[in-house]
Amino acid sequence: MLFALVVGATTVWSLLVPDALDKFQVPQLARIFFYHFPCAIITSIFLFIGPYMAIRSLIAKTPEWDVRSAASNEIGFVFGLLTMSTGMLFSKVQWGAWWQWDPRQTSFLLVLLLYSGYFVLRAAFSDETKRAANSAAYGVVMALPSLFLIFVFPRLPQVANDSFHPTTTIQKGLLVGDYLHVTLTMLVLFTVLSAWLYKLRVQAGMAEIALENLNGNLETRGGHPAPTGVVRPVHLSEQDREEAKER
Repeated sequence: MLFALVVGATTVWSLLVPDALDKFQVPQLARIFFYHFPCAIITSIFLFIGPYMAIRSLIAKTPEWDVRSAASNEIGFVFGLLTMSTGMLFSKVQWGAWWQWDPRQTSFLLVLLLYSGYFVLRAAFSDETKRAANSAAYGVVMALPSLFLIFVFPRLPQVANDSFHPTTTIQKGLLVGDYLHVTLTMLVLFTVLSAWLYKLRVQAGMAEIALENLNGNLETRGGHPAPTGVVRPVHLSEQDREEAKER
């Protein structure tokens, strides 16, 4: 409830800040930066967390680490989609088209396609052990091109000169006043939200593992394996008992 209250208050705050008048076709839409930028940062963070969890999964070879690896990539992919959708909305209003084939847009689209390949690979294996091993290996290999496309490629001089996307707003100190404060607040809130979602996803995955183990290894209260047959008391009459003794 407290988190929801803070999110609501920050959203109202973001609507009350003055319009950004410089270099914006629709100054009011500059506020989308409050949501676009934190989503991009969270996606970048999970691009580091995902490979780490994948390496741990390859080393440990346990379903618990596979759950953590998959959860990292799922959360990163969700925030990547939010980054792309808010960026396309901004592109439509600011530059007149949903898709400009801007180098920054295109490179981030490739990152989302790499993410998509991860989930396609997981769906291709019905065996849990093979699915965990192959998806973890792909998650590690995917990290290098993804990080290059996000952190290196957009900053190459020939690419940066052809891009509409502002890449030095923060470095040049152009984000000031309420815009800076709201952006930082939103970044903190999105970080808390992503960590919360990750925790819930891992808990759900661990519950699935525990349920599978329970179904595959039923035990009695004493901790010993249950008998294969069903044993229950049967009432016999005196005549049945005498016949049984004779037999």
